Amino acid sequence: MALISSVSRIAGISRRKILATTLMYAASMTVRSTSAAGKDAKASLLPAERSGAMTSVTTSDGVRIFYKDWGPKSAQPIVFHHGWPLSSDDWDAQMLCFLGKGFRVIAHDRRGHGRSSQVSDGHDMDQYAADVAALVEHLDLRNAIHIGHSTGGGEATRYVARYGRDRVAKLVLIGAVPPLMLKTEANPGGLPLEIFDGLRRQLAANRPQFYLDFASGPFYGYNRPGAEPSQAVIWNWWRQGMMGSAKAHYDCIKAFSETDFSEDLKAISVPTLVLHGSDDQIVPVADSAPLSARLLKHSTLKIYDLLPHGVCTTHPDIVNADLLKFVTA
Repeated sequence: MALISSVSRIAGISRRKILATTLMYAASMTVRSTSAAGKDAKASLLPAERSGAMTSVTTSDGVRIFYKDWGPKSAQPIVFHHGWPLSSDDWDAQMLCFLGKGFRVIAHDRRGHGRSSQVSDGHDMDQYAADVAALVEHLDLRNAIHIGHSTGGGEATRYVARYGRDRVAKLVLIGAVPPLMLKTEANPGGLPLEIFDGLRRQLAANRPQFYLDFASGPFYGYNRPGAEPSQAVIWNWWRQGMMGSAKAHYDCIKAFSETDFSEDLKAISVPTLVLHGSDDQIVPVADSAPLSARLLKHSTLKIYDLLPHGVCTTHPDIVNADLLKFVTA
């Protein structure tokens, strides 16, 4: 997930025109789907169908959830939850790192995002968590470590709170949206609704330009003095965003901004690492990470000085080292 009221309003972005060729996919993929339930996350497993160029699990409401599953099936699994409006590809640096450390690494594309079905409904945190639960049961993952970034942190929080009993060992939240992004009487430090309305307006008016501006500016801190933007990183963010459904991305703004995760955080008993950049312009740190850490039963909080929202991409060595220390402790 990511957030900005208006790309120029929050960050004062100096936009640059970027010339690039159109990114296209030309692969013909064979999709193998299996049956799994939606809300109750009861999966009908057909292991023989988990093969082919793409792997997916199909929920009872007909939504195909694409996933990657790398590494030994006997190894401890790490499940990665991506941010808005991206895909499992956003975890490349972490998945390759932990695959090399001997873990089994899994990441999915949220419904309506990436290679998963572009359906009209179900774009809320309850359904996102149920989709994850269906995937976890389909793969029969146990003793799993769940790592969520941004919107994926909200998804992981709700999943662990509602479905994680006997299946989850640890949780990591990175630049995550909990407890609540929206400003309310109970959450005066949150962001006003007008900010999120602005996101929806920009997405509806010109999604390609909006996503380009978002990645070029505040998401990775490329709007800061002295920053050295990576055009490859910018275009990879844009590519992932444009793969998904405009309707899913539009609806997801409400999901990540208005969902209150306070009770979920209180219900989680597994050790949880909370990481956040102090210069996060998307999910302001003051109203997120420290509050989540206080609500969790067993939390460790670490704030990265002056690092941005997209820290997993801009500083993977720092993040991966802290993740490795936590998951192996």
